[in-house]
Formats: sequence, C-alpha cells, structure tokens
Amino acid sequence: MPIRSLPRRIDRLNEIAYNLWWSWHNEARDLFRALDHSLWRISEHNPVKLLSYLSDEKLEQASHDPDFLDLYDAAILSFDRDMPDSRTWYAAREGKRFPGPVAFFSPEFALHNSLPIYAGGLGILAGDICKEANDLGLPFVGLGFMYPQGYFHQHISDEGWQEETYQQLDFEEAPISPCPTVEGCLPLIKVNMADRILYAKAWQVNLGRINLYLLDSNVEGNTSADRLLSARLYTADREQRIQQEILLGIGGVRMLDALGIQPSVWHANEGHTSFMSLERIRKLVSEGASFTEAFHQVKANTVFTTHTPVPAGHDVFPEQLIDKYFANYWPSLGIDRETFLRLGNYDDMSQSGFNMTILSLKTSSRQTAVSKIHGKVSRSMWHGLWPDREEQAVPIMHITNGIHAPTWTAPELVALYQKYLGRGIFGRYDFPGLRDAVLDIADKELWDIRQYLREKLIRFVLGRAQERWANNRAKANQIVAMGSLFSSDTLTIGFARRFTAYKRPALIFRDIERLKRIISDPWRPVQIIFAGKSHPADFPSKYLIHQVYELAKDRGFQGRIAFVEDYDMHVAHFLVQGVDVWLNNPRRRQEASGTSGMKAAFNGVPHLSVLDGWWAEGYNGRNGWAIGEDVNTNDPDQEDAADAESIYQILEKKVVPTFYERDRQNIPHRWLTIAKEAIASVIPNFCTRRMLIEYFDKMYLPAVHR
Repeated sequence: MPIRSLPRRIDRLNEIAYNLWWSWHNEARDLFRALDHSLWRISEHNPVKLLSYLSDEKLEQASHDPDFLDLYDAAILSFDRDMPDSRTWYAAREGKRFPGPVAFFSPEFALHNSLPIYAGGLGILAGDICKEANDLGLPFVGLGFMYPQGYFHQHISDEGWQEETYQQLDFEEAPISPCPTVEGCLPLIKVNMADRILYAKAWQVNLGRINLYLLDSNVEGNTSADRLLSARLYTADREQRIQQEILLGIGGVRMLDALGIQPSVWHANEGHTSFMSLERIRKLVSEGASFTEAFHQVKANTVFTTHTPVPAGHDVFPEQLIDKYFANYWPSLGIDRETFLRLGNYDDMSQSGFNMTILSLKTSSRQTAVSKIHGKVSRSMWHGLWPDREEQAVPIMHITNGIHAPTWTAPELVALYQKYLGRGIFGRYDFPGLRDAVLDIADKELWDIRQYLREKLIRFVLGRAQERWANNRAKANQIVAMGSLFSSDTLTIGFARRFTAYKRPALIFRDIERLKRIISDPWRPVQIIFAGKSHPADFPSKYLIHQVYELAKDRGFQGRIAFVEDYDMHVAHFLVQGVDVWLNNPRRRQEASGTSGMKAAFNGVPHLSVLDGWWAEGYNGRNGWAIGEDVNTNDPDQEDAADAESIYQILEKKVVPTFYERDRQNIPHRWLTIAKEAIASVIPNFCTRRMLIEYFDKMYLPAVHR
C-alpha cells in the first residue's frame, strides 16, 4: 500500500503504522495521538489513515518537537525490543522447538476496528490468540478472509428496528499490504468451484513478529459474483457459504504453499475451516500416498477447537451441494462418493447432510472445547462418533478461553497494576504474590480510576446521541433511548453481546414494574446500557432488539435504559472498561464460554452471570454474583422466571446497596473488595497467556511429536 513520505527523523512511523503491534501498546497509541489528537479521533484510531490526513507542515513540525521526539524514540525502542524472539517464553522452551509454524485457520479475526473483518466472539478470540502468540514468541501464522465489506454497520430506525449498511474498506487507509511470495511476485491461487475456476490473492497483516494472510477473491478473471464471494462475513445463502468455506480451507492451504510456508501444526478454529484437511490429503495422494496413509498423516498434526454447544450452530451442507462442488474432487483423494460423504457423517450415516464439525473431529488428532461445561456438552453431543466408549471417555478435552489483557485493559489501570504488581505484569500473571498485591491496591486510587472510566463511557454514549440529534437523524424519544439522560455518577450495568434468543437480552424486563422501581430509586439509581447486533437474516433476534429499544423509550424508566448502536471493538472497549457490573444471562448449556465478562473483570468490573461457560469456573463467591443456581432447565419459562427473580433479588439486596455504601470520602470499600477479588481471580486464570500455553502443551506439542 502507499507509504507516506515522512521526515527522515520520524520515518519509522510508517513501519509502526503498518504493524498492528501498535494496537495493544499504549506507547505507540500515545505517539500517534500526540501527532494530532483531533485527527486521531476522526481517523478512528487508525495510524495509517491519520498519517494520510496530516499535512507535510505538521509532520515537519513534529520532527523537530522535543516532546514528540521523546515519545517517538521511546516507542521505537519498545518496538525494537519486542521484535526479536530470543527473549520470549517460547525461546526458553529448549528442546521443544517446531520445525515450522502453527497455521491457525479461522473464518474471522478481530484485531482492531481499523480492520473490520470480524462479526463477534469467534473473531475476537482469534485476534486475541494471534496477539498472544506474538507475545509468547510462538511460530505462528493466521489464515482467513479479507472481507472488504466486513460485517454490517447497525442503525436503529425510528420504529426501533435494526437496519444494516455495508461500507467498502478503503485499502489505502488500512494497516494491510499486498502479499508477495519469496520471489517478490504477488501469489495468485486457483480453486475449482463446480463448473469454473476461482482465483484468489492474499493480503498480509503484520501483527508484531507474526503474519496474518487474508484471502480475497476480488481479482481479474473471476466472475462478478465470485469477485464478491469474500466480500462479507456469514452470508445466509448456503451455496455461498460452502463456496466461502471451500476457498478458506482448500484455497488457504494452497496460499500457504504458494508463500513457501510449511506448518508443523494445523489448527482449525471451528468447523468452517475443515476443508483444509481434505486439501492436505489430496496433496499427499498426488505425491503417491494412499488415501489411508494421507488421512492418518494429516490427522496426526491437525488440531481442532469447537466453539458451538448447540447442534443448530454447526454447518451442515445438503448432499446436493456436496455433489455439485466435490464430485470432481473426491477422485483426487482416491476415494468414492460414499467414502467422501462418510467423512462428514457418523459411521452409520445417521446425520442428514455433510457436517463440517464431524469432518473436523474425524481429521484431527486433538480436539478441545472452550470451557469445562462446554467440554462435557461436546462429549455428549458427539458421543456417536465414538460409540464404543463411555461418554466421559470421548476424546474432546477442554481448554477454557481467555482474553488478551493488553488489548482490553484500560491504560489507566495498566499503570495502576504496574505500580502495585510491577512492570511486565501481563507476562507473569501466575506469580505467587499476585492476589495479595491486587488486594493491597489503595481503594481511593482504584475508585478514582473506576469513576473516570465510567465518566468516559457516559461521555461516549452522550456524544453518540448528540451526533444523531445534530445530524437530524433521530427524534427526541430516540435520543432518550440512546442514553442522552444518563448520569456519570449512577450505578451502570452493561449487557453487550450478539442479540439472539438463547442469550435472553430481555430477561431483566420480565417484571417491568419491579425493574422500574429498582432503576428509579432517587437515592440509589441504576442505569443499564444494551448493545449488540442480530444476524441480518435472524428476524426473531431483530425483534429482541426492537423490544429492548422500545422499552428504553418508556418514560417510567426515566431515561435510564439505553441501546447503543453498532456494537464493535471500539464500543466494546468503552463498555467493558466503563460499566460497573457486567450482566450475562444466557440459557444454560448454550453458552460455550463467553469472554466479555473476562474483559470486564480485568478492568475491575464484577460479573453478574448464570453459572455457565467460563463463569462456572471463575466464580468463587467473592468476585461477583451467580444468577439462579437451581432451576429446571427443561422448562424454559420456569428457567426464565427463576433467573429473573434471582437478578432482581441480587440487584436489590446485594449490588445496589453495596455500590452505594460509602464512607465520608464517598468511597465504596465493600464494593472495591469485590472488584479487587474479580481482578485477582480472573487475570491469572482467564488470560490468553494461560490459554495458549495450555494449547502448546496439550495440543501443539503432541501434534508435532506424534
């Protein structure tokens, strides 16, 4: 991409701008912010765009500004110190080196808002894993899609309904580069797509010392429809979906081969990616191996993570589509149609259609779920693949998800943690004195930062509402529903996630009059912020947004319910850092893990959640609250009634009184004890550092040395 001409003294700004290392290093973000704070905001914290906006005079002035040069030199020093891998965790693992990288295939990656190629939790986790792989020094490469139109932008209409718009990415203002091969030319791979050939190129994203390669079908030689194949995430059209997954799996393997990359381990992140194993088998068969030999060789160094605890969440393609797109492919594997179909089915062929998760489970040697409960659910769900074993012996382990702390922790809290826990704390979460050190944090210092972060969130919410009003794009009651009446000193609860039925976003409204009494208490008020998107084709979930949005207009709530539009990584940072309580109430056994509550806890925000996913492991009775422990999950209405009652009681008897119990300096000491317990208990156990080290020991090493 075009590189901005810069004064020689600061010419390495280009290098840092095109390496997303800056996205989780405060010294780099401070550097770009110092160039022009207003433009930094207008550019949506994108240094590539920022540099394109700045005038030559402004840059020349910066190159002679002693204060800016101090920031510049400090950032460059930090960058250069991080780039070598000789001082990393992986470098210290003598005798356990990989001959090639881990190839991590994922349908989406959430790295930063300047590269909107993600939809939700799966992408957030994938992005956090890649960043942590860099921090640990793991040899690692990511493979996904470019998605130039990304996921949709959300707008709520006057009537309270979600509307979707798509925005084309400006490649010249994104932190990406065309991907050259070792010979210097641009790689172009081709994939048979039924009756035609589809071509694809790749873009490269620098992420510290590792690279992410993103496939793009918008190349000459493709039909107009094929050029748009990789434009958007998660199309509802089944035929487009199978085409995307063919390109991701088969095309991804061919792209790594074109780049001269020879992985040691192949990691399939969810079943969408599992055609990669078929392409690797085909390649070995073309080199002389039998199908059986190739199958076992590929299986040996392939690992798989499943994220979905309900059958409907797994991709299953009808046999007609498999016949259309693979009739000319399975002969190259050395097998017939029945054998091919059996790869995506139970041995007794009891599954209707070709199941991508079954394909992943059959072609991988190590499989994991993403929490302890999800592991149990997955072993039950896929027991049919191992009918001769007891359910508890089904070989699906669990490695509970974590989050990348430098990405999600507020800079103000990072400084506080460094003061009390020491510099480099995010690289040594497990040191024995962590809990005591967190509990020693002065209440006033922590409370001052928590107050500031809430105020920052409320300013953001008000700014969004004011912008809509100023642009004449909202009526008065809509502005109220967007949080225009919110107060910066009121207990603030956050509910932000993908809107879908099993997450029960409207559960807290089950007894509206009771909730109004809780919220409108003049001495101890409460306000609730909702945010989240529904899939464009999921109309029942869109109704949930409509329901919450309409309730937010109800005068009985006194303007203390808000729905924030267009939930993305940018909005998420304000929410997980700025609310006081993180609310999560999914239907039991339908939340695989969840990570948003982890992000909140890292910022001193206690979790209020059903004991499902990660919270069943994280809750210790002192670091937050558990919703409705004993309910009949076979009766949804009974479950809803019991959980809603539990939420109301927890708010009335525990959350609200504790938050507003203050000393003469207006400090809520009992509340801060809970907040500090959340920090101390969640940081070491639910970070990507712990998670990825577990992947290394339990998944990657065994796959390399089988």
